[in-house]
Amino acid sequence: MAGREDGNRQQETPAGASPAWERELLEHLRPAGRDVRRVVDWLSGAVRAAVALQDAAGNLVAGTRLPLDEDLVADITSGRIASAAWQSRERHLRLVRVEHPSRACVLAVSREAPFDRQASDVVTHTAQVVELLLTARESTAAGHRLRRATSDLRLAILQLLMVEDTMAARRVAAGLWPGLLDADTACVYVVESAPAVRDRIAEECLDRTREDALVVRCPAMDGHVIVVGPRDTTGEALRSLVARHSGLFLGGSVRQSLARTATAYGQAVSALAVAHFRPDKTAVYAERTHPERLMDPAALRGWTARLLRPLDTLAHHTRAELLATNRLGLEFTAVNAAKVLGVSRNTVRARMERVEALLGTDFADLTVRAVVHLALNTQVGLPDAHFAGDTGRPGPRLPDLLSGSAVRTWAEDLLGRLDADARNPRRTLRTWIAAGGNAERAAQDLGVHAQTVREHVRSAEPVLERQLLAGGTDLYEVVLAHLAVGDLGLPRFHCDD
Repeated sequence: MAGREDGNRQQETPAGASPAWERELLEHLRPAGRDVRRVVDWLSGAVRAAVALQDAAGNLVAGTRLPLDEDLVADITSGRIASAAWQSRERHLRLVRVEHPSRACVLAVSREAPFDRQASDVVTHTAQVVELLLTARESTAAGHRLRRATSDLRLAILQLLMVEDTMAARRVAAGLWPGLLDADTACVYVVESAPAVRDRIAEECLDRTREDALVVRCPAMDGHVIVVGPRDTTGEALRSLVARHSGLFLGGSVRQSLARTATAYGQAVSALAVAHFRPDKTAVYAERTHPERLMDPAALRGWTARLLRPLDTLAHHTRAELLATNRLGLEFTAVNAAKVLGVSRNTVRARMERVEALLGTDFADLTVRAVVHLALNTQVGLPDAHFAGDTGRPGPRLPDLLSGSAVRTWAEDLLGRLDADARNPRRTLRTWIAAGGNAERAAQDLGVHAQTVREHVRSAEPVLERQLLAGGTDLYEVVLAHLAVGDLGLPRFHCDD
């Protein structure tokens, strides 16, 4: 073109100043404005044209679809030509190649008026901005995918630890975090925050532990971050983090073997409940007197082996899978156990039903759950090799384990704490346990309202220093205390026949 019509003359720009359109375009590179669609829409208004950004396959990335010559688009996206112009009486078209990390795109601009110098400059510079934004978006997406994959890998390692497959967990961890699980023992911590800030807190946990700990976003609780810390410095780093944020709480386990990660996790959750009432918002699981520690160790191991003997006929992998799943399934709800293990809740229930069938019992009975929970946690400390066959002498029975003077004294002292309450929460608690933890059924048996049952059970929690409504280890210890003093009938198992 040799010249322009008056209507197409550019506005004069003072020396040293950028045209207004350049400043507007640069605004789209600010962090708050980095959106390819907004840039394409801006270009459409700036040059009064229809604009399309599409890839080589013809997919529309932004703007409005335009009728384009496929061969011409292919020449541009393949790199044979960098740009092209076409015009007819009705419209004028410009096509510019836009580089993209994974695929080239073409920016097509169609307008009724011819392209003057300013319009051409706007299109060219906009193509450069779009190229930068696409590259940044691709880098951001790649970084997000990498962080997601790393997060998924950490969860997979935790799930392997939860089912006691420490060898596989170490192999998986060795590729990205060499030496992370070299230690034989670790403490488990649970950091609780508001769900909205959990991702940020998880990143801070990684920073403060310097990736010397396994940091996992809990798949079951939206506000929890699980930290498996083999190093002694992990606890102090997390306490420092909690001190800096008003809305954080920290619960920690005692040091356990890696094979007992599930047990340590349960301890950390229990301690987390206590942390809500502590000024420093942190708590470590208290090593109180547990009933199993008051039993004869040899008798307890022998009884455990006899109770779980029906599982000995299974393949080693299947047996380990069932034991680990049931240990978590008895500690938490089936839904939460499934999320922690990375399986469906139906899978958890099916595995628990299989153990029920093998043991010939019913997990709906809280006394059964408490006794099997005792056996499963004792089994963790047993060697992998199964016990030898019968010796001809009758093995220890459940009544033998619970009738020892130490166990009985512990049970009487524990439940005796409730006797001072005139409302008789001890009777309510006993009835509630016998009803399988169902407040409505217990209320019918007692002739009171279901809410009264719940209030009595809840009021017993601080007196007994144990969580009852949440289930798990605390509740099972209270159930064993009832069995030891004879307030509840003993469940029957094949090994007691």
